[in-house]
Amino acid sequence: MKVDVLSLFPEMFEGVLHSSIMKKAQSTDAVTFKVTNFRDYSTDKHKKVDDYPYGGGAGMVLKPEPLFAAVEAITATTKTTPRVILMCPQGERFTQQKAEELASEEHLVFICGHYEGYDERIRDFLVTDELSLGDFVLTGGEIAAMAVIDSVVRLLPNVLGNAESPILDSFSTGLLEHPQYTRPANFKGMEVPPVLLSGNHGLVDQWREEQSLLRTFDRREDLLETAPLTDHQRKLLKKLKQEKK
Repeated sequence: MKVDVLSLFPEMFEGVLHSSIMKKAQSTDAVTFKVTNFRDYSTDKHKKVDDYPYGGGAGMVLKPEPLFAAVEAITATTKTTPRVILMCPQGERFTQQKAEELASEEHLVFICGHYEGYDERIRDFLVTDELSLGDFVLTGGEIAAMAVIDSVVRLLPNVLGNAESPILDSFSTGLLEHPQYTRPANFKGMEVPPVLLSGNHGLVDQWREEQSLLRTFDRREDLLETAPLTDHQRKLLKKLKQEKK
């Protein structure tokens, strides 16, 4: 996968893209990163990339010319058409399912804005997707883009050490992940559930399935409306709802 990022603050990405799993992903050629300062594509003699909004109002608006020019330069030599992703509070809320969808692409371009907003022509004629991390506003799109990139790249083949890890992640199954424990079995009187020490993999799998459902019911009941539940999970959920009443 090829990932391009357009940002006015490319230095923000140095640590994130060259550490931990992102560093490993590059070393295995699963992904290549390039971060470009789209100010370099401004034709203004002062390298301005923003201007006052037509009709008045507070703040500054990102001009279309530099971003269009930057994306055109990126795609000039590519064989495939990339997904051009605008990080914006008004966008579609990012989910694990969206991460899985983007992980199947060959080329992603992320646009990280600043200031009050974007010229609407950027939305209408340049980008393919608008994504948001949630119902809050950040200073710019950089932190949001880092989160999305990390979420997508870790799903690429051979990036994580265990191939099952992304499959069992929270949200991948529609539910939150079950509780996890490690050694020691008894820490200051706090004990690991006996079933996990039993060596009976069938019972362990059953416990994990039930705990995943319980945790989702307790913390994110809204997820159960769309989760692909088994018959056993539906029966358990019915019992939980009756107990809650």
